[in-house]
Amino acid sequence: MKTLISIILFVSAFTTLANGSLPANRHVAVQGSAELTARPDKALISFDVSSLQPTALEAKADVDSRVNQFLDGLKDYAVTTEGVTASNLLTEPYYIYTDGDEQQLAGYRAERSIKVELTKIDQLNELINFGLKVQVNEVTNIQLQASDSEEMQTKVTAMAVANAKIKAQALASAFDARLGRIYSINSNTHRQQGGYERIEVTGARLGAANAAPGRYLQATVKFSSTVDAVFDLTVE
Repeated sequence: MKTLISIILFVSAFTTLANGSLPANRHVAVQGSAELTARPDKALISFDVSSLQPTALEAKADVDSRVNQFLDGLKDYAVTTEGVTASNLLTEPYYIYTDGDEQQLAGYRAERSIKVELTKIDQLNELINFGLKVQVNEVTNIQLQASDSEEMQTKVTAMAVANAKIKAQALASAFDARLGRIYSINSNTHRQQGGYERIEVTGARLGAANAAPGRYLQATVKFSSTVDAVFDLTVE
């Protein structure tokens, strides 16, 4: 019977394994990983509306008017009431500095942010153009998503588990050992999404009438998962 001193094989460098505990007996520690890609079919778009007026009330009224106009027009797009958030409001005094470096009140600034979930991604450019037309000041974030994200994440986690098993079995066999029971599991699952587009509007809110429509190219959404696992080892 072969004597095998406790072997700890680190397939990938990771600091915490299986909630920070390792068995005293022979074992093998591995990290399984997997990644899947999907085509985005919806978008989460963040808008910002702001106004600078002589009084806080006037600034708020101006912002509310433009926000309401924007919300009224959403009926023409694949947006549900549940997919819209437009609740927060910020008002504050706005100061400038004179040539003499003195602070001077220039008015009051009001700001509201809007988040819209668009379920037909081919309407993205049209919706952005509409927002700018009703004087939305800024498109701060465009996040493209896949509607089957939960299913994809479950699938990629299962693939990471299978990958951990394959690695552990291969290592055990390479050292003439037999893979035993699972001792502990630590799942570090996360979803990776593509970057975002940022559009800032200053001055004229719409470009030339004959300008070509923008193209927003986010080919895939990535889903990834890592699983840390510790298995017992037995020796014949």
